[in-house]
Amino acid sequence: MDYIEHINGFLKLAAKDARLYPTHISLYIALLNYWENNNFDNPILLKRLDLMAIAKISAKATYLKCIKELHNYGYIQYDPSHNSYRGTWVYMVVYGQVSELAMS
Repeated sequence: MDYIEHINGFLKLAAKDARLYPTHISLYIALLNYWENNNFDNPILLKRLDLMAIAKISAKATYLKCIKELHNYGYIQYDPSHNSYRGTWVYMVVYGQVSELAMS
């Protein structure tokens, strides 16, 4: 996985995707950082509060809205646990697959 290529590809898509706002982009970059720290293994286990701190998102409602929208738009696969002690699983979609899914 080429980290820089993935970021550049995502940012090109984000520039064309009118549905994405700065909070979506910030959250995606934070997710990408988690993914890199886990050697690009899928899925990655997240802790909401940690991810919110990295993405500079202060409201839980904003975080939930953005992560669900990233899922609905095809940028990630989000599998919530609804248990704050267990964490949430997220599957990062490989860039070549994002371009096909996200813009539909």
